[in-house]
Amino acid sequence: MDGVKAGNRKDESPPFSETEDRFLQFMRRAGGVKARRVRRKRIIPWLFITFLSLIAYKFLGFNSEQAGPFLEARVQEVIDGDTVTVVLGSGRKEKVRFIGVNTPEISGEVQPYGLEAKAYTERRLQGRRIYLELDTSERDRYGRLLAYVWLEKPRDISDTEIRTKMFNAELLREGYAQVMTVPPNVKYAETFKRLENEARNAGKGLWGL
Repeated sequence: MDGVKAGNRKDESPPFSETEDRFLQFMRRAGGVKARRVRRKRIIPWLFITFLSLIAYKFLGFNSEQAGPFLEARVQEVIDGDTVTVVLGSGRKEKVRFIGVNTPEISGEVQPYGLEAKAYTERRLQGRRIYLELDTSERDRYGRLLAYVWLEKPRDISDTEIRTKMFNAELLREGYAQVMTVPPNVKYAETFKRLENEARNAGKGLWGL
């Protein structure tokens, strides 16, 4: 948007409303407004376009999978302690592997505490609505979606929120899983290590065998 050239003539346009002034501040930060004095007739079309864009985003062509950083899903089947099948908002099914954790195997030779880990995940997640957070790499070599599983959407990404609302963290905290860090998906790696150490020191779950 071009600014109005400065001159000796007094600008007699009416003052900006609070909404217009906020919009101007936004455009200045984006590098689009060079001058303070921009007439109301130039602001109104931009406000109208912005309003239409928000309406289109909310109602046209965007499903719940695309709204924000989380994918809303419902757990259809628990495969083992760290892998589930979910149904996304669009109806598409996905096999989801939890990022950063590894529970004992139950396919082939059943490892100690593997059945307990699966039973715990079933008890906590079967049929439940969850929120999936992706990291840098979205899929593994088997085509599974890689995700952090939130039981509730976090208000902020704090240690308390991770401990109480993220299921990956819960598996570590309760001793049903060990840390398995696979770059580049390392967003919560340090937190996961602390939770594993806490469970090990307390002899929880598999650490008590």
